[in-house]
Parts: sequence; structure tokens; C-alpha cells
Amino acid sequence: MRNSIEFLKIFERLKRILKKYDKKFKVVVNNEFSISYYGGYSAKFKQDLYFGGTEIKKNYVSFHLMPVYMYQELIDSIPEILKNRMQGKSCFNFKKFDEPLFKELELFTEKAFSVFKERGENVTAINK
Repeated sequence: MRNSIEFLKIFERLKRILKKYDKKFKVVVNNEFSISYYGGYSAKFKQDLYFGGTEIKKNYVSFHLMPVYMYQELIDSIPEILKNRMQGKSCFNFKKFDEPLFKELELFTEKAFSVFKERGENVTAINK
């Protein structure tokens, strides 16, 4: 399934959600099956902070959004339509292309970015 046309289509759409943050984060992994975004070093967490990414897995395409794990107010505000796609505390899984669902995820990712930035988690233009 990893190479299925459907999964590749989902993966490309999820990458577009993250693309707008190219200048805000460091892209650490970027290949045909995975992309990962990291912020700068956080003294609070004593490491570079993982913001999010997407990856084609064997049976689904995952979208990770770490601020959901970090901030309770985001957990409490996850749209109901996205909660059905959650696995764990910060991962959303998709098996079918669903543009309205992806639009909702895009809006929620913007909200997560705003909270991440507000909290001062060293969100600076580090990707040059």
C-alpha cells in the first residue's frame, strides 16, 4: 500500500499544509515518503523542537503535529472531525483523500503554529 496512488496523493496534500512553514522551521527529513519540520533549540525542553511532519506508512499516511502534545488548550480544541483520525496524542492518520478534512487540518495546524509561536518556543526563520 505504501506506494499506492491514493497514499501518494494524500501525502502530497499533507505536505502542502506544512509547506507554508518552510521559512519558519528547519526541514530535517525530506524524501519521497517523509518530511519533518523542527524549530530552533528550546532551553525549556533542552533540544530542537519537533513541530510536525507527514509520512507514508504501510497502511496509512500519518500527520504529526507536536504542539498538540505540548499544549493542553490545543488538545481541548481539536475539531471533532479530526479526533476520529487521531492515534496517540499528536498523530492523525489518513487512508482516503478527503479535502474537507484536510482543510480542517490545515486550519488546525495554523492554530497550533500560533500557539507554538506565542509560547515563545524559539520559532524563528532558521531555514535559509
